Amino acid sequence: MHKGIHEVRQMHIKAVIFDLDGTITQPFFDFDAIREEIGLSRDSGPVLEAMEKMTAQQRQDAEKILHYHEQKAVKESKLNANAKQTLSALRSAGIHIGVLTRNKCGNALAIAQKHDLKFDAVIGREDGPVKPDAFGVLRICEQFGVEPEDTMLVGDYLFDLLCAKAAGAVAVLLANHNQADEFVEHADFCIEDIGRILEIIDGKKNSD
Repeated sequence: MHKGIHEVRQMHIKAVIFDLDGTITQPFFDFDAIREEIGLSRDSGPVLEAMEKMTAQQRQDAEKILHYHEQKAVKESKLNANAKQTLSALRSAGIHIGVLTRNKCGNALAIAQKHDLKFDAVIGREDGPVKPDAFGVLRICEQFGVEPEDTMLVGDYLFDLLCAKAAGAVAVLLANHNQADEFVEHADFCIEDIGRILEIIDGKKNSD
């Protein structure tokens, strides 16, 4: 699932957009447990989409539960290996850094503050349609003044890859979990360490 040598050499990445949980930070959420606490079945699909079908009262109750887990995730968050160093290297290279999350924007900013990170743009679920919709990538590209094809989206889940594809950006799968094999067909690149994106950007990663 890697681009050819010619395509890699032509890539000129001006911005990198990261997913938050599981990508910049270590995976934290147990969505099966959250679904059960909200009153959903384990196979009811993504939580946000399931909440859209609820009554106003059910959704309010579900949002309280989700808010509790998201606040706990911020408090107990730990960075993935090489995440901070990778962000620093991108900044030194003059590459814009964005975060696109199905979490709330404020939680992403709280993560940045806790771990002394700097994001140039953050789009959360309150800003518009969530991943896998292309909205967030296109909005961040607009903010940065870059084209989607010059932008890389790095994430650990299917929705990250589908979002990148929908927007015309380069899709990079961080394969740091058991489900990764199910998503790899949708990725332009598959990496096991977030620091490997620096090699892709340098045009050195032509194959694995």
